[in-house]
Amino acid sequence: MPEGTRGASARYGIRSYAALGDSFTEGVGDETAGGDVVGWADRLAARLARHCPVPEFRYANLAVRGRLIGEIVEEQVPRVREFAPDLVSLCAGGNDILRPGSSPDDIAARFEAAVAELTGSAGRVLVFTGFDPRDTPVLRRLRGKIAVYSAHIRAIADQHGCAVVDLWSLRTIQDPRAWREDRLHLSPEGHQLVALRAARVLGLPAQPEPFPAWAPEHRPWTAGQLQDLRWLRVHFLPWMARQFTGRPDGAGPLPKRPELAPLAPPPGPPRGETAAVPPVTHTP
Repeated sequence: MPEGTRGASARYGIRSYAALGDSFTEGVGDETAGGDVVGWADRLAARLARHCPVPEFRYANLAVRGRLIGEIVEEQVPRVREFAPDLVSLCAGGNDILRPGSSPDDIAARFEAAVAELTGSAGRVLVFTGFDPRDTPVLRRLRGKIAVYSAHIRAIADQHGCAVVDLWSLRTIQDPRAWREDRLHLSPEGHQLVALRAARVLGLPAQPEPFPAWAPEHRPWTAGQLQDLRWLRVHFLPWMARQFTGRPDGAGPLPKRPELAPLAPPPGPPRGETAAVPPVTHTP
């Protein structure tokens, strides 16, 4: 990204934001009582709207659960040329990495091609490393594969001048309370942690750690093994089956915010930047 573009973004603020990806960016796991899906990207957009120095902030979320990187590149990346936003976030490849036999090198090559296209259309590009699955049964066997892909993402970001949200080093996200029962999607608290880390990377005012009272949880070895077996049977194996049969978690054909549309800042003062960002109201 040209230095002048980066400087303009910093000087005038982020006036428009487009989020690309799969269920992680769509916000699965962070649902309101009314059934709306929120997520870290919506929470980040609300903070950006609050700090934006212009009257009207615009936001699009093109992410759709279950999408593979090829689908994201084909369906979502071209829309950014049309939007030309000040900021675009791209988190893709997670579903591909989980597939047996997939190559992190091949996935990274597709990711880099997408980033190269995005840097020509957006003022700033934000990318994400993978989570460290060291404490998750089955998925921890993919730790090396995820680490290789994360290293690729860092190299790609360095090559193309992208900002990086390092989720691998985000230790609080490894707490079980940051995840839904399926251990595949973040809880509302987990989405809030990611939104705060992304905001920090973008240079927004820092917020205190939102969950300092989380104490380490201890569970007997036998109980832990039984819980892991239940998770494998009830959540992980059915999820894998849906991936291979083309029915990824009830995915719909359209994203929740398909257009770059105005997003008004939440009413009232910033509340000291300590409370969780309220959910974003989605457009139909």
